[in-house]
Amino acid sequence: MRAFSTGRMKAPPMVYISGEEMTKYCMDLVLGKWISPFVDTSEWQYFDLGCINRDQTDDKVLHDAVAAGKAVGAIFKEPTVTPTVVQKEKLGLSKTYGSPNGAMRRGWNGITISRDTIHIKGMQLGFKNPVLFERHAVGGEYSAGFGDVGKGSVTTVYTPDDLGPAQIIDHRRLDDERNAIVTYSNPLDNVEDLAHHFFTRCLEAKVVPYVVTKKTVFKWQEGFWQKMKQVFDEHYKSQYLEAGLLDGCFGELQHLISDAASMKIVLWRDGGWGMAAHNYDGDMLTDEIAQIHRSPGFLTSNLIGKREDGVMIKEFEASHGTVSDMWEAHLRGEETSLNPLGMVEALLGAMQHAVTVSGESNQPIVDHTNRIRELIHSAFRSGHGTRDLNGKSGLTTEQFVDHIAERLADPSIPLDTPANSTEEVDIDTIDLREIFDFIDKDGSNGIGYDEFVAGLKELKISRQVAVGYYNASKRRIKEHNPRKKDEDLVTPHIRKI
Repeated sequence: MRAFSTGRMKAPPMVYISGEEMTKYCMDLVLGKWISPFVDTSEWQYFDLGCINRDQTDDKVLHDAVAAGKAVGAIFKEPTVTPTVVQKEKLGLSKTYGSPNGAMRRGWNGITISRDTIHIKGMQLGFKNPVLFERHAVGGEYSAGFGDVGKGSVTTVYTPDDLGPAQIIDHRRLDDERNAIVTYSNPLDNVEDLAHHFFTRCLEAKVVPYVVTKKTVFKWQEGFWQKMKQVFDEHYKSQYLEAGLLDGCFGELQHLISDAASMKIVLWRDGGWGMAAHNYDGDMLTDEIAQIHRSPGFLTSNLIGKREDGVMIKEFEASHGTVSDMWEAHLRGEETSLNPLGMVEALLGAMQHAVTVSGESNQPIVDHTNRIRELIHSAFRSGHGTRDLNGKSGLTTEQFVDHIAERLADPSIPLDTPANSTEEVDIDTIDLREIFDFIDKDGSNGIGYDEFVAGLKELKISRQVAVGYYNASKRRIKEHNPRKKDEDLVTPHIRKI
């Protein structure tokens, strides 16, 4: 059991599941400097789901964590490693353990995995407005049984528990020399709970809901859509109509084929919509959302379950892995700059849900967690964030944790001043800053002609390409502004250079 120091505020019971590699290292820093000095976490239950501890306990630690999570109802989980054959040998494990997520979803009656975009006021990350997503947390390919067989035949037979007559689900002849036979199921009993969760969230966030399946081809997915639509029409349609959220949808809940959804995600950059999908589609589509919205570090990932007594079990985690490449760099003694936002959002969410589950008012915990979020967002806006957002001038992993810790310890320190006076910072400008810094070899914050030419050559941008882009831009501007003089077509930044 990890020892947490006693502070001014008493945190309610919560389950803390630790992982490994770079994310564990970073969260240990966060706990040590953002949580332990201010919060008494003696009621937390701690479980180490690192590969070595899972092996040493023959995975009893996983079963204990699931049981504790069900009893408490509020869980935070660091990213964990699901070992490959190579990692099994490297770590000296007795076997290649499976992902713990399946056991958690089954043990907590997993309804959905909510994955939403994280937004920082004043910064344009990817989607302009919130995007909400529900990924049905059970069934599908993830729990499939399979076999590699030759010629022959396959019959899938259903036998009911009430000893009623057996039913042949499918029978087919196999004429190929080699075949992969796969069987899996998609439970539908908890789709109604998923629907209520999804439509309530979308209504509160004032976003347009869509249900995603491939039911035109996969006929067995029709039941998912039917249940979702039934709940919507009976319980939510009138509220959505009143809110004007169906004005562009012919007044009805819309279904999207998964292929179309993948294209709409790219086009609907303004955000302001939500989607609910099956397990596998949800996994793939939220990966696409993450890439548009900068990275998986800017998405939440919350497993929602339901206990027999109706209490909602919520497990909060980051939507990314353990960042192995950065961990290897850390072990080599190199500087790293890990953005902890996704993990910290999960920790804050779990702490606040623990307050809700406890049934007791605990405003100091709520205020402290909100303060952490406020300071992180302020740091990113001011250029004191990690390097994925603030370029090479950004802070290292350790510097960033210390930057926030100083402001937590001394509330008199004002919020960081925004990097510029514009209302919204487009993250793409940070990418341009990286290019500028790359060309500005002497760090003078100015680029001379020779330096500019050398930089273009190093970036493998030929004179013809550069001049071509420049002339094309001038032509486009001239088409819309025929009276403009040529010298006015060059932006002030270029003229200054």
